[in-house]
Amino acid sequence: MLRLRKFLKPYTTLILLSIILLFVQAMSELSLPDYMAHIVNNGIQQGGIDTAVPSAIRQSTLDKLVVFLSEEDKAAVLSAYTLIDPATAEGARLVEQYPAAADEPVLVFDESRYNEDLNHLLGRAFAAVTGMEQMMADPEAAATVSGQAGAMLATLPEGTDIFEMLGSLPAALRQPIMDTLEARFETLGDTMTVQAGISAVKAEYEALGMDTAGIQNAYIVRTGAAMLGLSLLSGAASVTVGLLSARTAAGSARDVRRAIFRKVQGFSNAELDRFSTASLITRSTNDVNQLQMVIIMLIRIVCFAPILGIGGILKAMQTDASMWWIIALAVVILLTIIFTVFSVALPKFRIVQSLIDRLNLVARENLSGIMVVRAFNTQAFEEQRFDKANHDLLTTTLFINRIMVIMMPMMMLIMNGLSLLIIWVGAHQVAASAMRVGDMMAFLQYSMQVVMSFLMMSMMFIILPRASVSGGRIAEVLEVEPTIRDPQPPKRFGPTFEGAVEFRNVTFRYPGAEEDVLHDLSFTARPGETTAFIGATGSGKSTLTNLIPRFYDVTEGAILIDGVDIREVTQHDLRDKIGYVPQRASLFSGTIESNLRYADEDVSEAVLQESIAIAQAADFIDEKPEKLAADIAQGGINVSGGQRQRLSIARALVKRAPILIFDDSFSALDFRTDAALRRALKQKTAGATVLIVTQRVSTIRNAEQIVVLDDGRIVGKGTHEELMDTCEVYREIALSQLGMEELAR
Repeated sequence: MLRLRKFLKPYTTLILLSIILLFVQAMSELSLPDYMAHIVNNGIQQGGIDTAVPSAIRQSTLDKLVVFLSEEDKAAVLSAYTLIDPATAEGARLVEQYPAAADEPVLVFDESRYNEDLNHLLGRAFAAVTGMEQMMADPEAAATVSGQAGAMLATLPEGTDIFEMLGSLPAALRQPIMDTLEARFETLGDTMTVQAGISAVKAEYEALGMDTAGIQNAYIVRTGAAMLGLSLLSGAASVTVGLLSARTAAGSARDVRRAIFRKVQGFSNAELDRFSTASLITRSTNDVNQLQMVIIMLIRIVCFAPILGIGGILKAMQTDASMWWIIALAVVILLTIIFTVFSVALPKFRIVQSLIDRLNLVARENLSGIMVVRAFNTQAFEEQRFDKANHDLLTTTLFINRIMVIMMPMMMLIMNGLSLLIIWVGAHQVAASAMRVGDMMAFLQYSMQVVMSFLMMSMMFIILPRASVSGGRIAEVLEVEPTIRDPQPPKRFGPTFEGAVEFRNVTFRYPGAEEDVLHDLSFTARPGETTAFIGATGSGKSTLTNLIPRFYDVTEGAILIDGVDIREVTQHDLRDKIGYVPQRASLFSGTIESNLRYADEDVSEAVLQESIAIAQAADFIDEKPEKLAADIAQGGINVSGGQRQRLSIARALVKRAPILIFDDSFSALDFRTDAALRRALKQKTAGATVLIVTQRVSTIRNAEQIVVLDDGRIVGKGTHEELMDTCEVYREIALSQLGMEELAR
């Protein structure tokens, strides 16, 4: 597929924009579990309070907190809070917000002073106050304090203000108590310690008379709105990427089809012999469709899945690094499954396209030869042949589909097993206060995103091999270098073109053949004369005429027109001088007029009618109600063989070329029509160089020059009378077709 990357260059901007939008989509989706964790942890469990730094605090509570702070930390905390003065207007407003300020001193926090260090500092202080209160309420907890400090706590009289007492204790006595609290903090960890502090902040807000239910609802609504916004952003990015990827894929597929068509148009017969018609059709349709589909998948999945997968792993590690092994286990199992499926399915993908080629070939041969099939009553044989090709494709496709069917349940099993394992391990950590519920839920979501990213990539591993084969088949056609090329710089024919065709010691061998087909041919076809070629079947007559328009190039020798080697002029200039009627008359779908104007769209009506008259086609055209507007089916199957030949001859005459080549083009005509056509042709194309290939002696007996071929060699050359006397091969052909009396006329 990399061999076709040039077709994506015009769409680089769209691809880059798609990648940017995919990054936006991935980041939006990766942020959603975080917000969900915030709703659970902060919105539900913590009442919408997400920091251990209270916006307001009672003086009595602050006095308790500073007991557990160093002098430096105490100064930092006190400088961040300002006492509310109810006598001022601002103080009155704050009293409405914090009703307790009317009865006792309350301080408000300066939001500009907030930082994470202060959050952890006050979180630990609040947790210490709470822990100290629990310790005093539980004699067994107080007994855990060692030494003299522990004995003192155990004997304190009821009603003693422990925090005032701790503030007055010497450092030596206060340190064991602080060590006991510190040990608890180490067990909880920083996150859980801050969460414990936040619970104390909520209690402080309730003591201040604040609407804690309103705070909780506002937090949940605010966070939910952010999640909704991210979801909408992700959806918009996804839709836009879908549009951009579709435009990129469709545009590049169009360009590839156009490139294939143009390439095949430039093929000589040597290149066309390498690829069957069915194969070229499959490569231009089915293979390009595979390529188009994989481009969409590459943009939407291959770029998106790694971002989602890597981002999910990083986010999960940030949420809880202790469960990394669960994701690692799932990824290893997924990679093992993907590698196994890929190694089994890849060989089958390599043969699917060739099987489609075979199916198209059989169907095309059967449809194009349906009359022969019916004539020989071989419908059953053709059905068996089609069934064989169809069954081979069916078997291979079913094998691939079964692999894909097996993969999906296995992936779902892994996802569900992963969910259960995370919930089981996470529940134990939540119970041990080592993890919050919201963090466990976020870790579960991130794990699912990681698995989904690998699932998406596994789909690509299924699609890519077939697309890779299709891309290689397309590249095979596009990378073929035509053997017949225009020279650089080319020569041009002279201003007074006559059309004399000279074969000078021409030898030809088909590409890959072991023997020559034509051997040392030399003759000249002059303007105003008819040069005819006759010989047994396989003697090289059609091959000879195919060399003149350069459908093949000579192996040795040269073909000259007006003294110029045809290999030294462009193919366009050469073929512009030639009117060609192939051995097998070929018409295109459309009308009679469109087929005739195929040679010259701007031809006048007079020339069109004259060409029709010369080709003896006027009678059957006039019989049709639509005249020239009558429909012609693909290949001309709705007209007879003789009518196809006459329309092909008329088309060549419309071109008014100085060189006319008729490759056995009168074989389907009756003798009367043949004679009338030759008379009209002689009269109307008197100045042209006419070359006729035929099996009929009657068609060419009046030709100025007859060239007799036998096994690729010229065995006779001259007029009919001369050859009857000098050429045994020609005499045998003539006697086999005409009686002595007819030959003597």
